[in-house]
Amino acid sequence: VLGGFVLALLLGRGLVPALRALKAGQSIREVGPKWHQGKAGTPTMGGIVFILSSLLCIVTGWHAMRETGDYKHLLVLALALMFGLIGFADDFIKVKKKRNLGLTGLQKLVLQVLAACLFLAGMHFTNALTYDLYVPFVREPLVHIPPLVYLALSVFIIVGCVNAVNLTDGIDGLATGVTLPVMLFFTLVSMTAKQWGLATFPATLVGALGGFLFYNFYPAKTFMGDTGSLYLGGAVCGLAYALDMPLVLLFVGLIYIIETLSDILQVSYFKLTHGKRIFKMAPIHHHFEMCGWSEKKIWVVFVSVTVIMCVIAWFGVRIWF
Repeated sequence: VLGGFVLALLLGRGLVPALRALKAGQSIREVGPKWHQGKAGTPTMGGIVFILSSLLCIVTGWHAMRETGDYKHLLVLALALMFGLIGFADDFIKVKKKRNLGLTGLQKLVLQVLAACLFLAGMHFTNALTYDLYVPFVREPLVHIPPLVYLALSVFIIVGCVNAVNLTDGIDGLATGVTLPVMLFFTLVSMTAKQWGLATFPATLVGALGGFLFYNFYPAKTFMGDTGSLYLGGAVCGLAYALDMPLVLLFVGLIYIIETLSDILQVSYFKLTHGKRIFKMAPIHHHFEMCGWSEKKIWVVFVSVTVIMCVIAWFGVRIWF
């Protein structure tokens, strides 16, 4: 944790000015809140800070982790990196072409599905994946799901969850703040399950995200970009599957889910009613902005909800260990 925190602080001091010098500024959507236009030009791709921090911590701790014989954290890291690279490609195109659109929706979907399939294949062939559906607060698995059905559902869940984390990254520090307690939850669960190797990854991210907040909290000196948000989404999903508890995402990822549902409901209702809206703006954090909430207040409320849900989830899964 400490290593990730210090590295993020140090890397941020060099990377943020470098991104600004490279004119890697964020383009702001015209349909978003008008006061966000003042953020145009803020360096994006800042997620590289916590990506490099977590990667360096894993690499430097490689020798110690070999003795545990637990390599699942490398599969999770690989998933996060694959999604991070997809996000980097998207950000790079946006910055290079000075527009708010990078990869097409189809390109991102195909790449994300491929990343999810590769991760699940790795989990399957290393015998790290079971096909029993464990439910929080229930000691025994409810049902054994046929492998092909489980894998198909898992691809859908992973891609959906990763994009939900991406949607949450809409105001300064929000995705960072919401994901930090989620990583702390996975760290504690991994340690309780005595999966010390796996615990290293979320632990380093706890520190790295804490350090990154110095640059990402309101008013943000840098945005994580899709580079960072997709990386975090991959980390969240990968850890849930590595610990054999994908349903825990319903608890620890509640904010991600609400953000996504608000967007889906808004778009669907808009099309069905030919122009009417449920929310003043979607995703829902923008609705609260339009209602007069400050970005700091939204951050505190959303992070607090996540902390509470992580505590509830902890009581729901501890009976498995």
